[in-house]
Amino acid sequence: MALKTRIDTVLPILNESQKRRYLAAEAISLGHGGITEISAISGMHRNTISAGIQEIRDGKTNIQEPVNNNTRIRAPGGGRKSVLENQPGIMDALDRLVDPETYGNPMNPLRWTTKSLRKLAQELQNEGFDIHHDKVGDLLEKLGYSLQQNRKMRDGSDEKKRNPEERDTQFKHINATVQKYIDAAKPVISIDCKKKENIGNFKNNGAEFRPIGKPVETQDHDFKDPNNPTVAPFGIYDIANNEGFVNVGISSDTAVFAVNSIRGWWYNMGQYKFPSASNLYITADGGGSNSSRSRLWKKELQGLADELLMPIEVSHFPPGTSKWNKIEHRLFSFITKNWRGRPLETIEIVLSLIAATTTEAGLIVNTKLDLSEYKTGIKVTDEELKDINITKNSLFGDWNYIIYPHW
Repeated sequence: MALKTRIDTVLPILNESQKRRYLAAEAISLGHGGITEISAISGMHRNTISAGIQEIRDGKTNIQEPVNNNTRIRAPGGGRKSVLENQPGIMDALDRLVDPETYGNPMNPLRWTTKSLRKLAQELQNEGFDIHHDKVGDLLEKLGYSLQQNRKMRDGSDEKKRNPEERDTQFKHINATVQKYIDAAKPVISIDCKKKENIGNFKNNGAEFRPIGKPVETQDHDFKDPNNPTVAPFGIYDIANNEGFVNVGISSDTAVFAVNSIRGWWYNMGQYKFPSASNLYITADGGGSNSSRSRLWKKELQGLADELLMPIEVSHFPPGTSKWNKIEHRLFSFITKNWRGRPLETIEIVLSLIAATTTEAGLIVNTKLDLSEYKTGIKVTDEELKDINITKNSLFGDWNYIIYPHW
């Protein structure tokens, strides 16, 4: 292979910093999945290649420093090998410990753990690994897990009284359906609306590197600026392709807005990734604009199914488990990290920060500004409800259903 021959020829004549940037440039040229491919060919750890990419993007063309009249090749602090390099197999061992049922299935949308970091560290130590509990947290984040606490369920509807066994059955149903769609090369998307953000010079949680003594100055209160809108970022995450689409609305988060966001994803990204798609599968929370009980949500999906001439299958996560929806930790968490500590002064800044969100795994995010005004309080009549061509699954029909086009 020409690429392997080129890498094998060039690497031996480069020093460490040059190797890092050369491989980073090759990975960038390959696009999506480039880091993984270059790492496999060169034997260089993907974290090293990622560091090289960051150096290129930061414009660091020379990090050599004089040390005792000699040239320093390795960046300061670069001499210590990571836990992953020193202890091969530790990631697999950790994955087995926290979620045996999803081990070996990276497409599984449910990745979570309630085990403490100290308990996990102790179990890894029992298997012969040398690791501190703080480092376990870093490794879990790389695996796509988040630490979840138990959540009390309020009394009320039958949905909120589902027992843990029923919720577990629903999780397994979602997993199996996701895998079925992916194996058939059919689109699977995880959707949700991120919390609304006030536009203006307001404090944004988190911190970023700044010159000492020169923090970004923001207003001393968080009252909404009447001259600036509040934005509602609605996200669609393509599970198979690790790609996101965020429709940034300036109006209300309604079912019409939610379905228009899915429509925007399809026409901007989905139809190109899945030109032969005959079905669409959506995983969503049970509440909000895409509530499992919302008549308007189903009516708008009917309109989309008719428009695309495509059945739309939906599964809702049980109440209290929305954080296990894949979009939360594969898209929104990285968007939040990307703009932490930066005031969202204009809509343009919001759009640019969302679009600039990337990960080591190659996440791509497209974004669009939605200037439409969405009315609240729209009622769907019983007659309109009867016109929805919906088939409920025999397993938790309120959570799982298919809306067919009016052929």
